[in-house]
Amino acid sequence: MIKQALLGEFLYEAESTRKLLKAIPDSALNWKPSEKNWTTGQLASHIAEVYNWYESTFNQDVFDMGTYQYDKGDISKAENIVAKFEENVARAQKVLENSDENNYFNEWKMEMGGNALFPPMPKIQVIRSFLYNHLYHHRGELIVYLRATGNSVPGLYGPTAEDQM
Repeated sequence: MIKQALLGEFLYEAESTRKLLKAIPDSALNWKPSEKNWTTGQLASHIAEVYNWYESTFNQDVFDMGTYQYDKGDISKAENIVAKFEENVARAQKVLENSDENNYFNEWKMEMGGNALFPPMPKIQVIRSFLYNHLYHHRGELIVYLRATGNSVPGLYGPTAEDQM
């Protein structure tokens, strides 16, 4: 039952993420709101990357960020970010579909060099916070980036302001 609920949300939200990533014009990729922030391209790439963490979250009890490597590819074009998203989301879906609910309450932790980055917690909590909610947070940021650069955003949970005009 838990897996089916996670999978249903995953599929729905992956489609919303896809629509949002496809709405990014290349002209907005280098924009960032301040020196402390990522560029639009870096933020979009990070959103695609979250789907790369499913294997480590579902199938390992320790995610070692010290050894983690990710090839984000060429993020100079929005279509490349979308392609990386498609690759990652397909793998993530298979991981989720093949996951064993009996492991969802196993303890999971994130470390770097033997030091805990997250306190140990049940995998289901990590799945909801680290994979799902973390992604939604960054999508919200990306929507603000798109609006700040004068671009339209797709409706993810109903009509947008542009749709209602």
